[in-house]
Amino acid sequence: MPPDPLANLVKIGQIKPEAPSEKDIGGLTRSGLARLKDSTNESLSIESRFDLAYNAAHALSLAALRKAGYRSESRYIVFQCLKHTLDFPNESWRVLDNAHRLRNVAEYEGELDVSEALLESLIRTAHMIAERLNADA
Repeated sequence: MPPDPLANLVKIGQIKPEAPSEKDIGGLTRSGLARLKDSTNESLSIESRFDLAYNAAHALSLAALRKAGYRSESRYIVFQCLKHTLDFPNESWRVLDNAHRLRNVAEYEGELDVSEALLESLIRTAHMIAERLNADA
């Protein structure tokens, strides 16, 4: 039997086991879906839409991790766990990796140079997370 990747992340302190909470999962899912919807509002700036789409993807990804019985304080780890929580494909995960790096530059250096193409990919990826999260319900 192959080792459980999530159990391995617990061993090294990257995630913590925590009983799933329907209240938390529902709240994160609702928040993620609301932000995802708002991210498609073209009257908003591209920076605002990116922030909404990124935070939607994070909330939905965290809902999947909570549903699996874990919690993490690291946004990056939450995204990495999608492979194991929702059987998320690597190529879609790379969109989240790029968005996370861009978000960090914006957050810590004040520079946000987001392209329309990355924003569209991020919105599609967040929709995929939402679909897989609902399909798993």
